[in-house]
Amino acid sequence: MLGSLFLSAAGTFPGWGYVLITLFPAVGIGLLLGFLFYKQTLRKRKEDAQSEFNRITEEARLEAKNIRQDAMLEAKEIQIRSRNEFENESRNKRQEFQKQELRLSQKEDSLQRKEDQVDKKLEDLEKSQKAIEAKNSELSKIEAEITKKNNQAIQELERISGLTQEEAKKSIIDEMEHEAKKQAISIIKDIEQKATEEGERKAKHIIALAIQRCGVDVSSESTASVVELPNDEMKGRIIGRTGRNIKALESATGVDFIIDDTPDVVTLSSFDPVRREIGRQTLNKLMADGRIHPGRIEEIADKVRKEMDSTIKELGENAVFEVNVFGIHPELVKLLGRLQYRTSYGQNVLKHSLEVAYIAGMLAAEIGADEKIAKRAGLLHDIGKAVDHEYEGTHIQIGVELTKKYKESEKVIHAIEAHHGDVEATTLEAILVQTADAISGSRPGARRESVELYVKRLEKLESIANSFVGVDQSYAIQAGREIRVIVKPESVDDLQTEVLARDIAKKLENELEYPGQIKVNVIRELRKIEYAK
Repeated sequence: MLGSLFLSAAGTFPGWGYVLITLFPAVGIGLLLGFLFYKQTLRKRKEDAQSEFNRITEEARLEAKNIRQDAMLEAKEIQIRSRNEFENESRNKRQEFQKQELRLSQKEDSLQRKEDQVDKKLEDLEKSQKAIEAKNSELSKIEAEITKKNNQAIQELERISGLTQEEAKKSIIDEMEHEAKKQAISIIKDIEQKATEEGERKAKHIIALAIQRCGVDVSSESTASVVELPNDEMKGRIIGRTGRNIKALESATGVDFIIDDTPDVVTLSSFDPVRREIGRQTLNKLMADGRIHPGRIEEIADKVRKEMDSTIKELGENAVFEVNVFGIHPELVKLLGRLQYRTSYGQNVLKHSLEVAYIAGMLAAEIGADEKIAKRAGLLHDIGKAVDHEYEGTHIQIGVELTKKYKESEKVIHAIEAHHGDVEATTLEAILVQTADAISGSRPGARRESVELYVKRLEKLESIANSFVGVDQSYAIQAGREIRVIVKPESVDDLQTEVLARDIAKKLENELEYPGQIKVNVIRELRKIEYAK
């Protein structure tokens, strides 16, 4: 076809015929050479491709071999690790089982020991019960014998006296009644004789009643201090962040600051009236100053405490000056000043002491007794109340000790000791102080009922319950309307509990005055504790 093309071209272009004939072989050779070169190149590429294929195949085979080896190694490692974990877990389980087995063995031993102890106790109880039964049998026989002999003795007495038992009782009672009447008549005669002998002294006592014409203003005071606040926001400032201010106040003054829902009010509570007054003045000064923080609180409290010492001394000196009694020891003068902040049944004790001094002095002047001794004893008769919360004993005992310590006269000390009738009054001045004290305390409005009587009644209620054998603890609750008594279960059984409740109720009826009724609740509780090992 190519030759035809060349021939066609030669026929078309006659000049080109020779050229085409000449070029044809050359083109053919070129094509042949090109074909051979292409074939050679193709064969070489095929060989290279085969070589590359073999190389890649070998690398893939080696890589697969390495992967397989790595996988086998990893599998062996996992197998070894799993086997170790299994062995460890198995070993731990075996150890835990061994421990549990040991504990069970110990518990079995403990239970066996307890079972042996219980068996032994049961055996001992059986022996004790048999012994008790034998003793009861012997006691019954002895009791029967005693009853028999008692009856025989009564019959013998009736035979000898010629009287029956009832007739003998009636005879004895009649004789005792006759003797009692004789003694009563004798006592009445003695009383009449003494009344005649002491008529003049009783007349002087009657004169003392005339002192009631002395009109003295009295006012009832409270034992709690109340501080008014400018507003309710001040409560938050007094309390402070996390309560630090109120804690500092209570620590610096020794007073409880009670902040409740009452608007614009803070209540101060303390057994010591002087501390309560220091707390009140400290709080007022802090509110006036406006700076309320722990450092300022301590500073103000120290300052108020120093001022209070001066105030107490001044109050005592004024009281001594008013009564016109001199030569009292300075320490007693300070204690008199402290009485300004002490109340008894709502009555200011310093004002009460001044009033007793006035009345005792007037009585002494009326009946010719020693006016100075009466005034001095009247002023100092309640001096023990200034420190009765600091020392043990009644205010009378404390007052006697203080006046002895500071060298007061025997007549003054005796009047203080006898002003409540604890000892018999042997001097006229002591009787006058006793009378003046009663007049001052009994004036209308001078005193009011206070928590002291209530507390004493509760203490008496508990003391009566505690006086019985077998009582462990007792608590007066419900404002004294119930007494809860806890008994010792090893000392009191259930039957004795009922008897004890009845006995306590009877004793309360006989010895205590109270409104309404009191519930006596006796509790017997037995608790037993054991430990499982």
